[in-house]
Amino acid sequence: MENPLMQLAAGVAVLLVGAALGWFLNNRLGSSSLEACRTRADETVRAARRSAEQAKQQTLLDTRQEAFKIKNRAEKDIRSKKRQLQKKERDLRSARRKLAEDEQELEMRGEAMTSAEKGFEDREKELDLSRQELENLIQEENVRLERVSTMTQDEARKQLLSNLTADARYQAASLIKEIKDEAQRNADKEATRIIALAIERAASDQSAERSISNFALPEGSDLKGRIIGHEGKNIRAFEAATGMQMIIDDDGQNITLSGFNPVKREIARRVLTILVKDGNIHPRRIEELTRRQVKKLDEEMKRAGQAAVKELNLRNVHPEIVKHLGRLRFRTSYGQNVLDHSKEVAYFTGMMAAELRLDETEARRAGLLHDIGKAVDYEREGTHPEIGAEMGEKYGESAAVINAIASHHEDCEMTTPISVLVSAADSLSGARPGARRKTVAEYIKRIEQLEDLANSMKGVDQSYALHAGREIRVIARSKQVDDAHVEMLASDLATRIQSEMDYPGKIKVTVIRETRAVATAQQQGAPA
Repeated sequence: MENPLMQLAAGVAVLLVGAALGWFLNNRLGSSSLEACRTRADETVRAARRSAEQAKQQTLLDTRQEAFKIKNRAEKDIRSKKRQLQKKERDLRSARRKLAEDEQELEMRGEAMTSAEKGFEDREKELDLSRQELENLIQEENVRLERVSTMTQDEARKQLLSNLTADARYQAASLIKEIKDEAQRNADKEATRIIALAIERAASDQSAERSISNFALPEGSDLKGRIIGHEGKNIRAFEAATGMQMIIDDDGQNITLSGFNPVKREIARRVLTILVKDGNIHPRRIEELTRRQVKKLDEEMKRAGQAAVKELNLRNVHPEIVKHLGRLRFRTSYGQNVLDHSKEVAYFTGMMAAELRLDETEARRAGLLHDIGKAVDYEREGTHPEIGAEMGEKYGESAAVINAIASHHEDCEMTTPISVLVSAADSLSGARPGARRKTVAEYIKRIEQLEDLANSMKGVDQSYALHAGREIRVIARSKQVDDAHVEMLASDLATRIQSEMDYPGKIKVTVIRETRAVATAQQQGAPA
């Protein structure tokens, strides 16, 4: 404890000594510090006054300079505006002068127009007088012409019209070919001629190809007598059962089955094939085989119709329609199978309908059924479009399909776009190269008809059919046909060919005219 007390006592002593020392120094130094502070305060006041005076002088100087600058800027602005005003005054004076000049020019033009109008009026009066004088001269000239030519004005007018008509024909001849080509390019369907349908069904020059089936007997066989039977009873039974006429040639090696019904002709062919194969030929067997083949062929036709409907993805087709479609399998048109042709038309129509954003299914249906009337047209009266339309209506087809069937040969008005497509597709399928065949006799007949038609034209010397009848080359008589009328002759011949002949594609008409001058030079005294 002794040590802390000693430390405390020492601390207190130190504090007391410090306090005493502080008091002494304060009393000794206080008076001198106060005097020094007063001196510094006086100097600070004097310095502040000097600084304030300098700042005042500087502020006055700056104010005077700024006022001088503002004055200079104002004077510059005034001078600039003054120059602008002077320029505007000059422009205004120039515009006034220009306006005065324009007014003066307008006045001059007005005076000129007034003078010109007066001149036009005078000129019009002169023209009226000249026109009247010309009319009088024309009348006098017409009277003199009538007196000299012994022709009245009406007769002269008729003669002039006749000459103008000939000239117009000459000028129009050069345009005929171009117009026809343009019409063919713009045509979207091809008209089917009635004679083609008549030939297909009953024409005599087509009957040999469309209404018969040939059947060859085995060589060296004695089947001819057995087929004929006693007093011809087997032939009579065959014809009564099948409805086909049987013709046996003289050498007994070929049999011809003749008839217009293709289904019955197919039945007769099958029955005859079986009879020739087994040799058992008598009336009862013929009747039995005929009934059997009728039933079998009906099943085949039904399957063929169903296959066609399924191939084209059609639904809800009436069973009778399906059966009639199958019958088209045994029907041909110009050598083209009608069922295959109908399916082809269906595909064409569907593709075109798809491109035009029409009902593709309905278009295919109309294309497939467009020739459905051909299945029974040899059994009923009327054209196959009429019969097909009646069948479509009977078995619940839509109005668009019925119209397409009825109008695809333009027998009635086409009321829907699908009808137009079916007609176009039918033409495309029939016109396809190789789709239809022609007999040699028909081809020769068409070539002869083409040459005879060309030879019948006035001014034609000779004609030759070239390129399988695709071109007719005509040699014109130079003394009867001049160069100006060669084009007209070609156009007239093309018009007659188009109107009087039935032909596929196009026929090119070429008219040739040449003038030959032949002379012989011979020396005098030389033998002739």
